[in-house]
Amino acid sequence: MEPVPGTPFGVVHLDVPPVTSGLAVGSLTAGVVSILVALLVICFGIATGAGGVWAAGAFTVLGVLAGTGAVVAGLLGLRQIRRPMAPPAVRFTGRGLAVAGVSCGGTGLLLSVLGLGLALLVSLA
Repeated sequence: MEPVPGTPFGVVHLDVPPVTSGLAVGSLTAGVVSILVALLVICFGIATGAGGVWAAGAFTVLGVLAGTGAVVAGLLGLRQIRRPMAPPAVRFTGRGLAVAGVSCGGTGLLLSVLGLGLALLVSLA
């Protein structure tokens, strides 16, 4: 309790428990989805003929969007977690979730593009 100068009153700061960052959780979710979609792109690219390239291309767009969203949300989550706050404000946790989301999103993004390249290579051969 801190006394307020010139008055008989005092100010009490209650501890606010830390909260897991929603951006970090969303980043990890989008990163896992982008990896799963990338695996779908690879499967469509290898398993089917010329029609598989169109399906792989459509799913590549989804994988790239999910991967990019995961990377952006993860970086914003890391920034939110790192930002120092005054004691009565909410503190955010979840640094590991944000880092995992960035890495999963980047991996999903890369696998989606490689899967599309593989699908194009198989269709041309």
